[in-house]
Amino acid sequence: MEYAGTTLKDLLGPLYEKNLPYIEAAYRGERQVFERAIPRPDGSGLRHSLATYIPRVVNGQVQGIFVHVADVELIKRLETALKAAKEEAERLATHDYLTGLPNRLLLQDRIDEALARAMRTGERVYLLGIDVDNFKTINDTYGHPAGDQFLVEIAQRLKSCVRDYDTVARVGGDEFLVLAAGLPDGIDDLATRMLHSARQPFHVGAAVLTPSLSIGAARFPSNGTTREAIIHACDRALYAAKRLGRDRFVLA
Repeated sequence: MEYAGTTLKDLLGPLYEKNLPYIEAAYRGERQVFERAIPRPDGSGLRHSLATYIPRVVNGQVQGIFVHVADVELIKRLETALKAAKEEAERLATHDYLTGLPNRLLLQDRIDEALARAMRTGERVYLLGIDVDNFKTINDTYGHPAGDQFLVEIAQRLKSCVRDYDTVARVGGDEFLVLAAGLPDGIDDLATRMLHSARQPFHVGAAVLTPSLSIGAARFPSNGTTREAIIHACDRALYAAKRLGRDRFVLA
């Protein structure tokens, strides 16, 4: 009977105001079940519990409430772990394992969204296909680990050329696609920045490489109004850039 005569407000302390809506509902005869997170005294985080308020009804009148509190810390940890695992699985399904860029699956969704938006607003949408010139030579000469580092560096250089809301995706070994809409400076300036950024020296051991890119681009609605048509036009422009000697940009 240590707490006999203690009010609920005194017993709960700083939790009283947070729990008051549940207390009032319980005194109206409504069973309450809710989670609560209580800061640990040592400041190491929150302690999770599940509280149940059960009205004690006598002759149709609420005489008091029974309170049951269960520690659900382990359950919350499992929920957190499951959520993290789900988010990681979703990320792996939609992003490239090496560069962390969106993959083809996620890019396709973003193209569809961009085209649907452009049909409403009239803005131009650009898709750029990018191949690293002579990448096979880098793999054959310096090995696949060096080739992987090289691709990661190219991915970062491409990202540095675009806006936060543009999409740079890796869709194959040395193949990238960039989705951009409503470019205020036009597609030529973006492609020029990418070519210039790629040409900066890349060090592999004692060797210094000067990378280059072949870039082909297509635009909505000039080159098509569907995802398939835009991608096909982009591929044609990329092949043209390669035929013309690589290290250049071609707009379909």
